[in-house]
Amino acid sequence: MEQDRRAFLALGAGMLAAPALSAPARALAATPAAADPIANMIVINALGGFDDPNDRSGDAAKGKEGPSPLILKPRVLADARASGQTAVNITIGYVSGKKEPFQQSVADVASWDRLIRENPRDLIKILTAADIRRAKAEGRMGLILGFQNAAMMGDDASRVDIFADLGVRIVQLTYNPANQLGDGSMAPENRGITPFGREVIERLNANRVMVDLSHSGQRTCLEAARASKQPISINHTGCRAVTDVPRNKTDEELRLVADRGGFVGIYFMPFLNPTGHARAEDVVAHIDHAVNVCGEDHVGIGTDGGTTPIDDLKAYEADLAKEIAERRAAGISATGERPDTYPFVVDLRGQDQFRKLAGLLRQKGYSTARIEKILGLNFVRYAEEIWAGETRT
Repeated sequence: MEQDRRAFLALGAGMLAAPALSAPARALAATPAAADPIANMIVINALGGFDDPNDRSGDAAKGKEGPSPLILKPRVLADARASGQTAVNITIGYVSGKKEPFQQSVADVASWDRLIRENPRDLIKILTAADIRRAKAEGRMGLILGFQNAAMMGDDASRVDIFADLGVRIVQLTYNPANQLGDGSMAPENRGITPFGREVIERLNANRVMVDLSHSGQRTCLEAARASKQPISINHTGCRAVTDVPRNKTDEELRLVADRGGFVGIYFMPFLNPTGHARAEDVVAHIDHAVNVCGEDHVGIGTDGGTTPIDDLKAYEADLAKEIAERRAAGISATGERPDTYPFVVDLRGQDQFRKLAGLLRQKGYSTARIEKILGLNFVRYAEEIWAGETRT
């Protein structure tokens, strides 16, 4: 009770000092808590984005290889705000492609910093766990800058210092293929972490940046988790014991991450069902399995998607087939990606995806306290440990 009282007082103090809210934020603030089951919860999407799936021309703000300059469409921002998420880890920088990884990644940080400056009533850059609580108190949405490939480190681990100083708070070591740090989940050799990868991990630890093992191969994940002096995360994954595909993590990987104090986020992706057609019930099944393996204090969500729904699924399917073909040609696709599988859960998308998930977990028998942990508090706990004492600006 005392903890709840302090949280309430802190929230009230933050609101007194809050800047004027934008229209989406005012609408959320005016919604009675009883009408919104997650209104009083901190909701963290450990991997999300601001794609507009209805605009296939490529001029929307994208976390991966979006054009320059990036823009943030009013609808996409409004949808993200209306979803009730407090903060989201957005993928910036190099993931794959022909651009020079270091240059692209530095430019992306600058572009996202500009977007945050242009939307000060709606957005706040997250550097510490305290910033997440501040975002909630002020009715703004926090953006956590993260990488989904560490290829931009080149052969110089000191580049970690540069990106930490620029405010990158999460670095995923590999994407699906191998890179100079280790093997991704689709690298058939499963060779594990490299000596350079160990250097980068040491530098990430020194800079108090999260080490993310999503997309990593099994040996890379296990070896990196043991090499890190700080707990690591797997921000968006599924459970291989439930659905046996390479992008999902084994119980050994999940348990090691949890035992060392880390965080596991379950995604809303086709890899949650053997058919590739995942449903909301599959998300719940994977969350439930992860909780049983890791404990309720180490599991959260990292949807790997945005909050703007697709208006015309048929039109989207044609573009999806092209995108899958391009990913295969580039050698970055994963087992389970097919032209007939959506890169999202069809009945758990749009503005109400987190509210619906909360309801489904409640139907599963999860208590409110456990639901709050999964929707966000477990990530906040993890962030407090990794980013503790962080003063970078």
